[in-house]
Amino acid sequence: MAMITADPTDVPVVVDFQFTPEYLALAREQIAQYPAGRQASAVIACLDLAQRQHDGWLPRAAMDYVAGLLDMAPIRVYEVATFYTMFQLKPRGKHLLQVCTTTPCWLRGSDAVMKACREATGVAPGQVSADGLFTTVEVECMGACVNAPMIQINDTYFEDLDEASTKRLIAALKRGETPKPGPQVDRHTSAPEGGPTTLTTIPGGAAPLAKS
Repeated sequence: MAMITADPTDVPVVVDFQFTPEYLALAREQIAQYPAGRQASAVIACLDLAQRQHDGWLPRAAMDYVAGLLDMAPIRVYEVATFYTMFQLKPRGKHLLQVCTTTPCWLRGSDAVMKACREATGVAPGQVSADGLFTTVEVECMGACVNAPMIQINDTYFEDLDEASTKRLIAALKRGETPKPGPQVDRHTSAPEGGPTTLTTIPGGAAPLAKS
């Protein structure tokens, strides 16, 4: 179990970290996918496991542990952890709201989504809400451009958002509910809104394609 001491920067200092048996077994599975001597290739997977075990963020002790596990210089692990926005280097809320603001999402209204996140959580990006539930971060493209604007909340995508639907999502999470993932408008995956208008049946006389 990790030991934590106070830190003047308000980021807890974790002085010890190691995988639980369950997470160590998962890490070993990832490492085993690579040839002998190439175990460093599992660094992203192992950091992800460490972050999941440690309440969604990576203390330096966890990065040092992963470095030892993979026989890497610690600085090489720090380089990976600080490069990818998927890794959080300080405590964050239970729900991490990753708002894409790259060009397609921006053109479709990501500014309004960011505004909704600030108003609904009560804190600026990077901060933890008073109830401990939310942290908002601004990220680059996450590959859901056709359904822009979008948010990744923890491991789940929510798409076709606007200010109102973003606030509804956050309100549902506050109530402990699990909102429907994917598009928040009347469309199935990336099909036209309102349902298909052509190719509405499968060749051979099958039934019409189902709508979401």
